[in-house]
Amino acid sequence: MGWKVVEDRPTPPQVYNWRLYGAAILIAWGSLTFGYDGAFAGTTIARSSFKAYFGTDKLNAKEYANVSSNITSCFQAAAFFGAAFSWAMMESWGRKITLQISTVVFIVGAIIQTVPPKQLSYIYAGRSLCGLAVGGITGVVPAYISEQSVPSIRGRLTGFFEISYQIGSLIGFWINYGVSQNMDQTANVTWRLPMGVQLIPAGILLVGTFFLRESPLYYLKNDQDEKALEVLTYLRMLPADHPYLMEEISLYRERILHERAVTAGKPGLWGYLRGAGREIVLPGIRNRIALAFIMFALQNFSGANAINYYSPTLFRSLGITDVNLYTGIYGLVKAIGSIIFFIFFIDLWGRRQPWIVSSVACSLCLIYVGVYVKIGHPAGQKVISHSTHQGGTAATTLVMFYSVFWSFGANGLPWIVTAEIYPLGIRGLCGAYAAMCQWLWQFAITKSTPEIFIAMGWGTWIFFAACLMLSAVWAYFFLPETKGLRLDEMDELFGFAGHPTRGQQGQVEDLHARKLHPPTHKEDIQHKEVEEV
Repeated sequence: MGWKVVEDRPTPPQVYNWRLYGAAILIAWGSLTFGYDGAFAGTTIARSSFKAYFGTDKLNAKEYANVSSNITSCFQAAAFFGAAFSWAMMESWGRKITLQISTVVFIVGAIIQTVPPKQLSYIYAGRSLCGLAVGGITGVVPAYISEQSVPSIRGRLTGFFEISYQIGSLIGFWINYGVSQNMDQTANVTWRLPMGVQLIPAGILLVGTFFLRESPLYYLKNDQDEKALEVLTYLRMLPADHPYLMEEISLYRERILHERAVTAGKPGLWGYLRGAGREIVLPGIRNRIALAFIMFALQNFSGANAINYYSPTLFRSLGITDVNLYTGIYGLVKAIGSIIFFIFFIDLWGRRQPWIVSSVACSLCLIYVGVYVKIGHPAGQKVISHSTHQGGTAATTLVMFYSVFWSFGANGLPWIVTAEIYPLGIRGLCGAYAAMCQWLWQFAITKSTPEIFIAMGWGTWIFFAACLMLSAVWAYFFLPETKGLRLDEMDELFGFAGHPTRGQQGQVEDLHARKLHPPTHKEDIQHKEVEEV
């Protein structure tokens, strides 16, 4: 039952083929670089060999916390700008080239981090370049997958983005565990190796991009109709004159009409941005803009990214000594949970209910952990009593349950929802905006987490638990269910009534209010002429 799909119109079975899935998996591979960084960075910079090489072992606790947060957060700060630039690059040069450029920049940054001289400025520079690249990757990947996807499995294919992220995270956790178990901890290779491993997925991605096809939407926007049809026939494994392809091209052209209407007759990217600025403040659009901002804020204040980046600190606070083993298990559980949900249940269970259930369950887990740390003081005891040990076992188990619950909630749902809720005319730009929201809030949380732990101690767990409970309440009242809705239904859901825009012939037409009812396969559809833009 997990593979059952709800189709928006009669769909030939040939479209569910290995080419489409293969392209989506290869594009989504880019987020593996994002996931790996979140898992390896915090542990790697905390290694004694790294501290000795760069002299951070001579800093006091507050100074080290500041340096540690700077090293981790410069990645997110650069990613914010990478996401901002990604939209202009996609529109100017295409999705494929944008992904290739981002990957090359990432490789350069990874090399700088792997073989730097004894100056932290090189680490900052390398991580900033990698962050800039990953920002571009997160800006292009969801849009690239969505534009090549079939509507009935768009959620599943976009979910590969999150699955790839979790696989990268899993690799990062276990690379650190292997280094800790099998290498001399005073040797520089213990931090150079995790830095260098970044080059492997980036190299695979770069090579793989040469086998990808450009987005058909990009070709149609640039009046390269033959290339667009060639891509669609390849991805759908259907003949060029098949009615399904004719319908799909019509839907692409509908989106192009919407985007051109946004520009209000002013060509170019700047004209589009000015038009989009007027769009996003309209009722029914501005609430969708706010939705993305809030969802990514709540995602990052759920505690998961803090656990990823500062897992050594977090597990030590539970009295655990073999922190690398437990962070590896944590990453494994989270990855398995994410894979199961995004492959089998994302297009069945929906968006709203999983978010609410996940947030409440995760909050209860962290409340127990916080209370245990407060009462048991496991990190400050040289000899842990039997009761404290039992409480620690329960707390560790609940952290693992937290990872399961989080895997089907705030984990990847913000990316899924923001990929499907926006009107056609501004969907590409809003995809980049969503990535910017993610990196803005992740910068805030990674920069502040060390200071939060110093200031709040056990209260850090309660703080994240409170944020999760707030997230559940917010979702109950303000997060609508968006699974399987058509564009016109999405407008109705968010209260967008349309607005008059001046057409090319001087007539006033409401492009947004136009109902995009799913086409049907009637006998005369083969003779349907594609509207010329």
